[in-house]
Amino acid sequence: MYDAIIIGGGPAGLQAALTLGRMHRRTLLLDSGAYRNGTVPHAHNLLTNDRRDPAELRRLARAEIAVYDTVEIQDAAATEVARIDSALAVTIDGAPLRTTAVILATGLADDLPPVAGLSERWGDRVANCPFCHGHEFAGQRVAVLNASDHAAMLAAMLEPVASEVLVIDPERVREVGDAPVGLRLHLDDGTTEEVAGAFVGPTSRQRAPFADQLGLERQQSGAVRVDPFGRTSVEGVYAVGDMAHPDHFPGPMATLASAIASGQLAAVAVVQADAQARVATPS
Repeated sequence: MYDAIIIGGGPAGLQAALTLGRMHRRTLLLDSGAYRNGTVPHAHNLLTNDRRDPAELRRLARAEIAVYDTVEIQDAAATEVARIDSALAVTIDGAPLRTTAVILATGLADDLPPVAGLSERWGDRVANCPFCHGHEFAGQRVAVLNASDHAAMLAAMLEPVASEVLVIDPERVREVGDAPVGLRLHLDDGTTEEVAGAFVGPTSRQRAPFADQLGLERQQSGAVRVDPFGRTSVEGVYAVGDMAHPDHFPGPMATLASAIASGQLAAVAVVQADAQARVATPS
């Protein structure tokens, strides 16, 4: 019987594991090896770790967590989360593991516009977040491939960074290829535009099935509705990172710093719930 099982080995899940380890809670972290930033060569906008490889961040985090012997990490994918009597059960390799708390840190998956060559450059020359990738195109020409109302806001945020911002409907882009410096956009009228990089608004969805399996309440964004401590609509189940969306945020937050913060807060809530149970039923 675990005090907590964390599903997801990104920054939110790793921080939750570290916090629970420091409080000596028996914790299992399951890491499937699939990450939203898996194609990103450098992480940005994270204090003391700006420009570090995300894989190196995960390696360093695991080394820090290894100091705490109540935390176990398995490179395995969970297949189901369900409630069994008063406990929760997480199934891996056909075997259910029991726990009093589950922290979902499985993140989102991104579906890009159907433009040839776009996905091959995703996470490098093609990005989503200007806070994470904008500075890398400083003083250069960039494109915003977005036809929604958000395009104007994104372009305005990038104006002080880039030398020029082109806003282009992605339906006009036939193919994205490489240029001597950056990208070459092949448009449907036969013309081309060369830019250092492009920003795209993907359609995001839950990467894992667990929110549906548990019937968790969702926000209009599609993310799991949580309170400031990551508590979901199902008791004992927490959601952290960009898969979660508290009411006081306009949408899911997709930065490393916010993911780490949410993981820590959920772990604090797990410890507090455990302490309340101990007070209610002293041994």
